[in-house]
Amino acid sequence: MNIQDNLIEILNEIPEKIKLVAVSKTKPVEDILEAYNTGHKTFGENKAQELIIKQPKLPNDIKWHFIGHLQTNKVKYIAPFVSMIESVDSLKLLKEINKQAKKNNRIIDCLLQFHIATEETKFGLNLQEAEDILNSPSYLEYQNIRIAGVMGMATFTDNKSLIRDEFRILKQYFTDLKQSCFINKEFFKEISMGMSDDYKIAIEEGSTIVRIGSIIFGKRQCSYSPA
Repeated sequence: MNIQDNLIEILNEIPEKIKLVAVSKTKPVEDILEAYNTGHKTFGENKAQELIIKQPKLPNDIKWHFIGHLQTNKVKYIAPFVSMIESVDSLKLLKEINKQAKKNNRIIDCLLQFHIATEETKFGLNLQEAEDILNSPSYLEYQNIRIAGVMGMATFTDNKSLIRDEFRILKQYFTDLKQSCFINKEFFKEISMGMSDDYKIAIEEGSTIVRIGSIIFGKRQCSYSPA
């Protein structure tokens, strides 16, 4: 099947309430346009330098989710247009997002990224670190960011029981933060978990956003080479 058929099949399969981020990292603009022409408008990238090359070449109504580790010195390049930054893992990064959002007269939605996997290489907070951020005097002053929920990546493994347990941990983190910091905040509602290999388990465990790339676009290339 082609990209459009793959995308339509997934959209028909997942519940309507679930947001699908089509992960287009390393994929050329032509592939993204093919997916966009189905009517889908939410895409995810994990490298700022790749995103800022692609974004001007694509329709302005695309909602870009940044899903990779983000360095503070790269925030200024994506702040003018990014719809959501899913990978906030420090107060320092949140401060810079707020600063750059203010410069662009925007409020940028963010997700707190948690480390739920067994791999040490993955980025993310633990619950105490997240609570420290949300209770810090600095965070309370930020007017140009909005914490909309949580994000996490499960261990890359065939052990479905382990994956399910990790997703349940993230769901519990969401519930804990909802009760302690966002009790009456309707915008705190997103749980971004689940990728091509495990999105079905993630949906069963309460995901509201799934990030799917390879089963839409095919196996990813090693790096993006603009035409």
